[in-house]
Amino acid sequence: MALLTGFTVAVTAERRRDEMAALLTRRGARVVTASAISIVPLADDDALHASTMACIGLTPDLVVATTGFGFRGWLEAAEGWGLGERLRSVLRGARIIARGPKPCGAIRAAGLTEDWAAETESTDEILSRLLADGVAGQRIVVQEHGEPQTEFVAALRAAGAAVVEVPVYRWVLPADVAPVRRLVDQIVAGQIDAVTFTSAPAVKAFLQVAGESSGAVLARFGNGVLAACVGPVTAAPLISYGVPVVMPARFRLGALIKTVTDELPLRSRKLRVAGSALELRGHAVLLDGVPHTLAPAAMAILTSLAARPGAVVSKEQLIASLPRGNDGHAVDVAVARLRTALGSGRHIETVIKRGYRLRLDEPVA
Repeated sequence: MALLTGFTVAVTAERRRDEMAALLTRRGARVVTASAISIVPLADDDALHASTMACIGLTPDLVVATTGFGFRGWLEAAEGWGLGERLRSVLRGARIIARGPKPCGAIRAAGLTEDWAAETESTDEILSRLLADGVAGQRIVVQEHGEPQTEFVAALRAAGAAVVEVPVYRWVLPADVAPVRRLVDQIVAGQIDAVTFTSAPAVKAFLQVAGESSGAVLARFGNGVLAACVGPVTAAPLISYGVPVVMPARFRLGALIKTVTDELPLRSRKLRVAGSALELRGHAVLLDGVPHTLAPAAMAILTSLAARPGAVVSKEQLIASLPRGNDGHAVDVAVARLRTALGSGRHIETVIKRGYRLRLDEPVA
């Protein structure tokens, strides 16, 4: 059995979406993809062309490279416009500061050398060092990473620097937001176990598309749905709403997948029922380690019974737990299908005129 068998994980990234989905699927997860943002093609971006010309004209003293993907894309776009060598010449004459190892790799691949790199991979560390060194009178180019670095740039200008912002890639809402809206509905309905985010703009765009449902989504993140972010910059918008977030120690895609793989099984409900080890996961139950995929109604019944292990749960309470409500007959049908899916009726006891209960032995350690 794969580690994420029975769990449903959502991927909101556009770039490397298929890679993330493949890694999660390989670990047994059911994957839902809904890109919350889309990248404006660099070659067609007039704002990038204009800022590149401004950078060449500025002959900067210092360049801040924030992402490897963005730095490479900037140079590739400049090459396409016939500005590649002029831009490289300007960069060679400047001190280059990298926000972590990925931009360092892109800088070196371009035949350039960084002056130093932020160990924390944050612009806060870069800003603190620059302000401590003093930037008055310096010409600084800031390569953005998906959205304006408003506070960072404002602080540099307030300290006396002349700053050119380079919007190397800009995020916009996807042309079709229907997949995101479907994901929002699935989260609110309790059909998603974890949502992964790889950029702060994706978090903001996701909540923007959620609209009036954003409050319900945030509530789910606080109770039952794992919010997994690649790093603290990505997590910041959710943390500002008080949402508990998990993130890897290393801010990398593979580490994010590992964090989800480690965390979700810890959140499953484990019980000892009628001599069997029963573990509840998102859309499946493991019975003595064997996965059984359940229909939403059957899973809702089992989850409701497991929430009151060993106690009788009335039909009225079970009706309320069904995805579409209905009546006592719907409960009986769901219970019958649940028993069939589990391969035996011994795990769920019918208590005449009262309801149903799990034949609980003892909790599994």
